Amino acid sequence: MAERAGDATSSGGVAGFELPLLLFAGFRSIIDEMHRELAVQGHPEVRPAYGYALQAVGLDGATASELGRRLGVSKQAAGKTVERLEGLGYVERADDPQDGRRKLVRLSPRGIDVLARSAAGFDRVRAEWVRVLGAERVAALESDLRTMAAADAFRLDASSWFNG
Repeated sequence: MAERAGDATSSGGVAGFELPLLLFAGFRSIIDEMHRELAVQGHPEVRPAYGYALQAVGLDGATASELGRRLGVSKQAAGKTVERLEGLGYVERADDPQDGRRKLVRLSPRGIDVLARSAAGFDRVRAEWVRVLGAERVAALESDLRTMAAADAFRLDASSWFNG
């Protein structure tokens, strides 16, 4: 008897569509927990897309064009993101010491603070997963995901990828 789309497959009785949904749900639970923590720690306005943008700015700074390329968005879209982040105090614009005609977007002390708090928060969330699932299972999960993920899968343009 042929199976209908969406029915469980012969691979253990689990439908193939469940894997990406479960991976996304795990990702979403980690990100949501992180943002709850950041809100309590004085960063209630930070959104997931801002984290990608702040990572793309990096410690050395970037021009709006570079930011657009790193995030997979237009220079104009990157400029709007910079305006929002600047208005919230997470970045500042400065003259590029290499080229006086260009402006660099740099992390402000507040931007550095939120990234440091995020890093510590991700460590806490991972520790909770280890507490619940065990160190061996979490390490195996991470190893398996590294094996299955494409070499270029970790890119900062995830926000534009989700938005189409």
